[in-house]
Amino acid sequence: MQRYGSVLGLKTDKIEKYKALHAAVWPEVLKMITSCHIENYSIYLRKLPDGKHYLFSYFEYTGDDFAADCARMAADPVTQQWWGECIPCQEPLADRDEGEWWADMQEVFHSD
Repeated sequence: MQRYGSVLGLKTDKIEKYKALHAAVWPEVLKMITSCHIENYSIYLRKLPDGKHYLFSYFEYTGDDFAADCARMAADPVTQQWWGECIPCQEPLADRDEGEWWADMQEVFHSD
């Protein structure tokens, strides 16, 4: 199992829409997440002292080919439609790595 954490900005005027979307995630999206071996997926929201809102995500990957599972998820038409709703709410970090939307975070501690 591999743990992943990431961060992304959230547009202030889109907070309520984003929260409403995630209060009722489409069942097909949840099924795709599970079928791609992603478990314990959580997203947290926090306004930081810079006045901006940020989303922090955490999940555990239990498969054996993360890139292939990510590609399968990205190719799914329902997931693409879901992202079409979510992406306009988000603001990726300027210093994220090339090819990232959510910026990866480094794990520095985990209690077993």
